[in-house]
Amino acid sequence: MIQTILLIVAVIVVLILIYAAIKPNDFQIQRSITINATPEKVFPLINDLHIMQTWSAWEKVDPQMNRSYSGEASGKGAKYAWEGNKEIGQGTMEIVESTPDSKVALAMHFIKPFEGRSSVDFSLTPNGEETVVTQTMRGTSTFLPKLMCILFFNQDKMIGGKFEEGLANLKAIVEE
Repeated sequence: MIQTILLIVAVIVVLILIYAAIKPNDFQIQRSITINATPEKVFPLINDLHIMQTWSAWEKVDPQMNRSYSGEASGKGAKYAWEGNKEIGQGTMEIVESTPDSKVALAMHFIKPFEGRSSVDFSLTPNGEETVVTQTMRGTSTFLPKLMCILFFNQDKMIGGKFEEGLANLKAIVEE
């Protein structure tokens, strides 16, 4: 009986490992919101990393985290580094593209809890007197993060939920 249970457990473990190994390495997480303002009003709040931190949902995860800024004050070349608790980890981001009133692209380097690189784009699409803001994260996952996503959390739900919260914060700030 014990051998049968151990065999079943071993088969389940092997199936989970195989599933993690064959999952696509590339991922994309995307969320959008419509803000009752023109792109000209929304863009500065995304293009400045100091201001971005006032509406980013990630800032609430660890309000005590260490933050530093370098490079340009805003736009291309602006840099931000953080080091926080085990939930927020450690990393850096840099604005690598800034097209006024339409796009801000960030390069992100995660150091802890897992090494990784991702890109995050904010696109602003005018729609009359409104702006559709879309936040998209793209990256590649290695085996261990894919396994963690299978076993412990849904990456799209977790990160996407933070995107939704941050975009709602941005909307509230812009529309007040």
